Amino acid sequence: MIILHGYPLTMVEHVGFKIFVKNLQPLFEFVPNSSIEASCMEFYLKEKQKVYEMINRLHGRINLAIEMWSSPENAEYMCLIAHYIDEDWKLQQKILNFVTLDSSHTEDVLSEVIINCLMEWDVECKLFAMTFDECSDDDDIVLRIKDRISQDRPLLSNGQLFDVRSAMHVLNLIVQDAMETLREVTEKVRASVSYVKSSQVIQGKFNDIAQQIGISSQRNLVLDSSTRWNSTYFMLETVIGYKSAFCFLQEHDPAYTSALSDIEWEWARSITGYLKLFVEITNIFSGDKCPTANRYFPEICDVHIQLIEWCKNPDDFLSSMALKMKAKFDKYWSKCSLALAVAAILDPRFKMKLVEYYYSQIYGSTALDRIKEVSDGIKELFNAYSICSTLVDQGSALPGSSLPSASTDSRDRLKGFDKFLYESSQSQSAISDLDKYLEEPVFPRNCDFNILNWWKVHTPRYPILSMMARDILGTPMSTVSQELAFGVGGRVLDSYRSSLNPDTRQALICARDWLQVESEDHNSSSALALYVDAN
Repeated sequence: MIILHGYPLTMVEHVGFKIFVKNLQPLFEFVPNSSIEASCMEFYLKEKQKVYEMINRLHGRINLAIEMWSSPENAEYMCLIAHYIDEDWKLQQKILNFVTLDSSHTEDVLSEVIINCLMEWDVECKLFAMTFDECSDDDDIVLRIKDRISQDRPLLSNGQLFDVRSAMHVLNLIVQDAMETLREVTEKVRASVSYVKSSQVIQGKFNDIAQQIGISSQRNLVLDSSTRWNSTYFMLETVIGYKSAFCFLQEHDPAYTSALSDIEWEWARSITGYLKLFVEITNIFSGDKCPTANRYFPEICDVHIQLIEWCKNPDDFLSSMALKMKAKFDKYWSKCSLALAVAAILDPRFKMKLVEYYYSQIYGSTALDRIKEVSDGIKELFNAYSICSTLVDQGSALPGSSLPSASTDSRDRLKGFDKFLYESSQSQSAISDLDKYLEEPVFPRNCDFNILNWWKVHTPRYPILSMMARDILGTPMSTVSQELAFGVGGRVLDSYRSSLNPDTRQALICARDWLQVESEDHNSSSALALYVDAN
């Protein structure tokens, strides 16, 4: 109960708990806090062994999301979460480690911490991709891990499919640019709303003005929350609907001193229109109960197209803001576009057609070259899975080794022979697996479509491609939970959890996540939700 619900260990010493239990069973013998802690650790170790065995039995690969946490005391933590599609084609996730960091953890040390965690779970050779929060801060960490991983197996497409960054984080960074650009205007909007709501007399006067000039909006003016950017969007959107009333108030009420100029109203209207797109996309990402990787490509492409258009705005204020936003987006796009596109291709409703549709709008005259890069990338990946399938059939590779490993025997002079053998004697069935999928008509789009069920049913038809789809579709393209989707800060551990010793903290957090998987009301996207300090 303590683990599952996140209750403090000290609850066994609370007077109210003791009275409650004694009323139920007078003979119950209470144990000290230290015994409860030891029991929790024992339970954690037993459950950890079960998770270890389950993960290592998987035929597919796992993907790892790296999330950074902090505490009110400015401590830092790193949470490692495994994402994978199980044998029943269900998307799963499990927290593997919750590591306490300190000031001595430089980038090279952090990479070693992650590698040690992978080795602890014996999954370094089962790793398909890693997803980090940020687009820039973790480059050196990823490079070191890439170098270590590539010693055991090749990284395809120059490692682009291995290195993934969180889509939600880049959207939040872009939004923060827009919010900062509009900061002075937003402060005037807040002051305007505060003035109207400062008394019932002024509020009544404002309502009369709105009614007289024919404003039909039924939405009430509300101040935003400084911790949730979507609330600022809703405040701006509502105020823009009352623009005429505020202009009238400016002309007839000398006490109202926070009025916006005409150009400021135009800036507010334009940027609020920009924010609407991000609110809609964030709602789609955070509200998806099965966030498989194929969901992200069309939404991210829409953002890309809109940013291109916004940069063309004749207003220097707006275009300079858009250029700043696009610079952040371009860094993300350069890292993740191939992974996003490949995942979309493995959606039978889209295949290559969706890439062709969006890339023609994004790249114009160079679209064909970009489309070919994607086509070559998925063929390269498919060929690697085909080689592995051949090796498995020959007994040269273990189940779950979706990509071929390099030989560890230094005397082996034929390290490239397996690849050569495959390429020179490729069977027609292996070639036709991907080609057959791409050449067949796209599956009709409908709201009830479940991509994992589709691949489960079609695995016999596409045996090699389905292995590839399992690993790619399980890649976490975003690492933000629904509760934090619109937050302007990071993940914060509550004061109680941060006061525990590191081993106990990790045991309680991981064991709680594993227990929740077994409960009927499990919500995997918010496994740590109760640890978040809303303030």
